[in-house]
Amino acid sequence: MNKLIKSALVIITSTLSFTANAQTSKDENSLLWEISGNGIKNPSYLYGTIHMICNDDYFLKEKVNKAFEKTSKLALEINSTDPNELNDMQKSLLGTEPLTEILTSSQAKELNDLLVKTAGMTLDQVKNYTLATVMGLITMKSFGCTNIKSYEVEFIAKAKETNMKVIGLEKAKEQLDFINNAYTNQEMIDLLKEMTKEYTKINVDNYKQENLSNLYVIGTNKKIMNKKIKSFILDQRNKNWVATMPELMQKEAVFFAIGATHLSGKQGAINLLRKAGYQVKPILN
Repeated sequence: MNKLIKSALVIITSTLSFTANAQTSKDENSLLWEISGNGIKNPSYLYGTIHMICNDDYFLKEKVNKAFEKTSKLALEINSTDPNELNDMQKSLLGTEPLTEILTSSQAKELNDLLVKTAGMTLDQVKNYTLATVMGLITMKSFGCTNIKSYEVEFIAKAKETNMKVIGLEKAKEQLDFINNAYTNQEMIDLLKEMTKEYTKINVDNYKQENLSNLYVIGTNKKIMNKKIKSFILDQRNKNWVATMPELMQKEAVFFAIGATHLSGKQGAINLLRKAGYQVKPILN
């Protein structure tokens, strides 16, 4: 049980978005993008991750390794190599009140039935954790495998090989605040219903094909998302990240690794960087 809870840390912020037109064409489908121009001396790179994937489905193409070798700093959503950040992440797993106290009786039954069906556990077993933590557990179960890998963890391991510095684009507390402010309890429960094995398989299949356009569209669902949620989970965070990227890229070549859904859309990282004057082009092979 504790191992499951700890593993949930890496996917608490699963790919979340709202239905919109992607700003990447089919010819631009790639997980890896080169950022150049606008006064920076050496290109930086932007890579779209999936926060969790089965070991058998994990891949990292040579183009990514080559791009990584050209950079001197790794920027992730959160710097989990920082003990303080890791401590905050672990603390955030626990709720201030038991879920059985903050949920209505109908919501508690709804969540308990969902947990039994998808994760083989009851609400009573996870009542001291947050709904975001429960989301991580259910999402992890939806992959249908026990040997799970994280792209963020793999990139951190690569960075350690060359003593590359690792930084975070936001703090763990900030990330959890975005999630907590984005969803009501019912909206979170509705989201959990969508975290099925079928949904996850479609996402993984498109990720393996580097189909960024499909990932953005599939990752959106009007039944569980609204403009408020999109603003908190995607738009505001994308704007914050892109605002910090220029100063980092002026100093050195950076390898940015963020959730793939953050790349596309009118308020996605690719479009925002282009609007800021940078050339952002896909690395296809």
